Amino acid sequence: MFDLHGKVALITGGSRGIGRAIALRLAEHGADVVINYVRHRRDAEETVAAIEGKGVRCMAVKANVAREEDVTRIFDEIRTVYDHLDILVSNAASGVLKPVMELTTRHWNWAMDINARALLTLTQNAVPMMAKGGRIMAVSSLGAARGVENYTVVGASKAALESLVRHLAVEFGPLGINVNTISAGVVDTDALKKFPNRNEIIDVSLKRTPLGRLTTPEDVANLALFLCSDLSTMIQGQVIVVDGGYAIQG
Repeated sequence: MFDLHGKVALITGGSRGIGRAIALRLAEHGADVVINYVRHRRDAEETVAAIEGKGVRCMAVKANVAREEDVTRIFDEIRTVYDHLDILVSNAASGVLKPVMELTTRHWNWAMDINARALLTLTQNAVPMMAKGGRIMAVSSLGAARGVENYTVVGASKAALESLVRHLAVEFGPLGINVNTISAGVVDTDALKKFPNRNEIIDVSLKRTPLGRLTTPEDVANLALFLCSDLSTMIQGQVIVVDGGYAIQG
């Protein structure tokens, strides 16, 4: 059920955090992996080595997925090695954490481009390589549906991402392509360190999570693996939350 041998997966933002965990989990089950990164070359090299240690092939492509020409180049490089793509995970994310009155048009466009529009460009390039069907996943956050301090442009871009997933699911379902969103709870990654109230966020999450711990990158990766399996064939256009129950308490 979880045999991914012969599959090829692209994970954007795959050198660290959640992206790295997903890449490793898919590799453990036989998938060849392409990871994308922007700045952290050493992390990318270490991740490639870890993935290849699972007995599969891995390549890293430096690219900014907010730029269409960079996304095109990612796929150009993929096609030099593979003639198909089975799994796309749009995980790369960015944005500024500021009060509303300090936000600019540049902040808005940056968050929308990398967190939402990138999925559109990635999908347009990936679908022609998914002739036998495939899986497309976008990684979102609870801030897409909930108000979070200083999270305005990121939350709005994640909401746009989730809406885009639903439209993609309708259009590409007939092609045998499943498209879904993974919405993660509070995960203590490098991204969380950018929040000025990080400690408060962690404390509140621990108190309000019925299962009593933070979500880990591996928890998110386990859900991604499930969505790559035949067990998830009839899950389409959904936002699936992995947060230990945090969101159910209002």
